[in-house]
Amino acid sequence: MTDDKNLDGHRKRLRERFIESGLTGFADYEIIELLLTLGSPRRDCKQQAKEAIKKFKTLRGVLEASPEELQQIKGIGPHNSFGISLVHEVAKEYRKDCIIEKQAVSSSQEVFDYLYHSMRGLKKEIFKVLYLNSQNHIIEIKDLFQGTVDSSAVHIREVIESAIRYKAVSLIFVHNHPSGNPTPSQSDKDLTRDLIMAAEAVGIKVLDHIVIGDNKYYSFTGEGLTERYETEFLGIKARNRI
Repeated sequence: MTDDKNLDGHRKRLRERFIESGLTGFADYEIIELLLTLGSPRRDCKQQAKEAIKKFKTLRGVLEASPEELQQIKGIGPHNSFGISLVHEVAKEYRKDCIIEKQAVSSSQEVFDYLYHSMRGLKKEIFKVLYLNSQNHIIEIKDLFQGTVDSSAVHIREVIESAIRYKAVSLIFVHNHPSGNPTPSQSDKDLTRDLIMAAEAVGIKVLDHIVIGDNKYYSFTGEGLTERYETEFLGIKARNRI
């Protein structure tokens, strides 16, 4: 009975702290502990929460772990792993809605600020496309490809077909570097050049390609590369008319 009272008191204190000040001051394991109690309301989840942080290193690592990976920790069952996965997916949708509801995208920094927390620390490269209308309002954001981002993995025809399907006037490409270094590889540059030329050929403008690293990013537009590739395309087009 005493243990039950202590457990109830501990959970009550955690919940009261959250109600009063959100997650400010919470350790990562305490946040995971709160999530685990949703699936196990009558069991002490502190040890499982600490084990989860130890195994996956960070709060983000736990949230991004698959249900199968989470259930490798003794005491975390299907209900717990479902709750954690659900919270992660809801947060992703919320971030997506926030950027879509903004009036217009105005800078690469703005895109980075919105997408950084959802792409930082990913184990694989994810290639996203932001589809925009004529006022630079985002129509949709899609993860199109996963894995090494190069011309063999990213199918240019699929990118252009999706842009036409969404009736996009312009596009922004975003992908992450799991190494944390956002400097583009030669494959990144070749792919961006090919994408810009393919988009220009059907009257769609590429506003930027942003590579996300560890708390920093690389903007192809900021470095003058998108303009260079556009100029190169116009030169090829002019020569073909001669």
